[in-house]
Amino acid sequence: MLAQKYVEYYTIDDYRHWEDEWELIYGTPYAMAPSPMFTHQNISGKIFSELNSELEKCPHCQAVFEIDWEISSDTVVKPDNLVICYEPDEKITKKPEMIFEIISPSTAKRDETLKFELYQNEGVKYYTIVYPKKQIAKVYKLRNGRYIKVDDFSTENYKFEIENCNIDFDFSKIWRIKFV
Repeated sequence: MLAQKYVEYYTIDDYRHWEDEWELIYGTPYAMAPSPMFTHQNISGKIFSELNSELEKCPHCQAVFEIDWEISSDTVVKPDNLVICYEPDEKITKKPEMIFEIISPSTAKRDETLKFELYQNEGVKYYTIVYPKKQIAKVYKLRNGRYIKVDDFSTENYKFEIENCNIDFDFSKIWRIKFV
C-alpha cells in the first residue's frame, strides 16, 4: 500500500496568527517577498494615485492598496491595488471590481496562473498584470466567466467600466521613466 502524500492545510484562523507577510490560497500558505523594491512601490503608488484621482467623481467606489481580501475560510490574498464598490466593514470580504498585481520575479508565476484563475473564479471584473521591466500592463476583462485579454498598455489610456463609474486610466503615468 502506498502512503498518500501528506499536505498541510491551513485556514484563515491559522493565517491570523502568522507573523510576517503571507497569502493563503486554497489552504496553502505562500510567503510574501520582503518589502517590495523601490520600482514596485513607486508603480503601486502611481496606480493608486491614478485610480484614486479618477474615483473622486464616483461616490460608489474607492481605490485601496495592499490590504487582505478574505475570500473564504482557506483563502486570503493581498493584491497590490484594488477597487471596491461597497463600503467595507473593517475587512475586505466581498469581491473587488478591479485588481492590479505588479510582477516581481518571486511572484510572477503565482500572479500569472494561480491568482489569475482565482480572481477569474471569484468574478473580479478586471485583472491587470503590470510588468515594470517591460513597462507593459496586460488588462483582462471578465466575459462569460472567463478572462479575455483586452490589450497590452504602455502609454495608452483605457476606460475601465465598473459599477456606476468609469475610470479613464492613463498607463503612461505609472512608469518611473517616461517614454520618449
